[in-house]
Amino acid sequence: MSAAPACLSCGARLTATLLDLGSQPLANSYLAPEQAAAGDEPRYPLHARVCGACLLVQVEPVVPPEAIFSDYAYFSSYSTSWLQHAAGYARVVTDRLGLGADSLVVEVASNDGYLLRSFVEAGVPVLGVEPAANVAEVAVAAGVRTDVAFFGRAHAARILERDGAADLVVANNVLAHVPDLEDFVGGLHDVLRPRGVLTVEVPHLLRMLAGTEFDTIYHEHLCYFSLLAARDVLARRGLRVFDVEELPTHGGSLRLWASREGAADAWPETTAVARVLDAERAAGLDDLAGYAGFAGRVEVLLAELRRFLDGARETGQRVAAYGAAAKGNTLLNAAGATTADVAYVVDRNPHKQGRLLPGSRLPILAPEHVATDRPDYLLVLPWNLREEITTQMAGVREWGCRFVVPVPRLEVLP
Repeated sequence: MSAAPACLSCGARLTATLLDLGSQPLANSYLAPEQAAAGDEPRYPLHARVCGACLLVQVEPVVPPEAIFSDYAYFSSYSTSWLQHAAGYARVVTDRLGLGADSLVVEVASNDGYLLRSFVEAGVPVLGVEPAANVAEVAVAAGVRTDVAFFGRAHAARILERDGAADLVVANNVLAHVPDLEDFVGGLHDVLRPRGVLTVEVPHLLRMLAGTEFDTIYHEHLCYFSLLAARDVLARRGLRVFDVEELPTHGGSLRLWASREGAADAWPETTAVARVLDAERAAGLDDLAGYAGFAGRVEVLLAELRRFLDGARETGQRVAAYGAAAKGNTLLNAAGATTADVAYVVDRNPHKQGRLLPGSRLPILAPEHVATDRPDYLLVLPWNLREEITTQMAGVREWGCRFVVPVPRLEVLP
């Protein structure tokens, strides 16, 4: 019997299970038709555990980051609501920190430059760091200076030598992807000015557990953060959380505001930190017992989805899906869904169109196909964008098509 894996943050052995989803393909490994014809894609264990020492929820790294992020299919700019979220953040942080032409904003995992463009437009110097060359190319074309690199202490040293330290470092929805927290968070610390500010956005574990949002678990997401665990991860590397915001994005997220340990006088801790910590303790997240029961709720949710898909097929009703999102791949594969259940998925991202979803092998088509095909149901896989999607696709109601939202419980919208 193999030894239990070690915690990515504190090194303790992981013996407590949150949810075991068996073997699944990589959620963002979309297949070209010729790849699908060649046979089954690789599958890897997808087993979420809780660290009994520091309470960090995590899955074991099964593939190197280069296998996932060097050529990436996710482009942030195809979500209207996400662009609005990013622009709003840029306005708030520019005002709070007094950023201007003499400042430097560094964003790690800057994707296609969707966020940094707002700073560029405001005349604030920026630098993006993005490992996927195909995505970084789009950012550069949009006027966002970008290094193609995996971030860590070595790259932080290169930035310091070339550009100097940053007034603001942004790490949105990337901390969950990092297998070497020591190197990555250490790099965030190093590249920051002594009184600079780091902001980090992560999906909030409290919301994930309360909303049975299990489909946010996939191999690319190594860690799942409560404030309790995230504060510990940062503190181990010389950073202190002084403020926190609760956001609606990704089904419920946290925006952490942090500084170096020595900057407490410049950035005193706000009451929001204690408020969120109290809510997590009240939910039992400060003890392993608070994580029990999640797997059982996931089983109920999957059974509901399976009953819906089986019922639609038995009555001759066609189901299509919207959104070739990674979370949708976890959901479909956990439910054992195939093209016998869901005919296809549509997505606005042209980089995904023409490919197949991993595991389920649903073909990815342009959204316009729905009006031609006229399915009976449209399954909204990125349920966190339900308002945006149901508004964009409102025309499907003309022929009686109904939206289906699978999480946090299955809803067939009227």
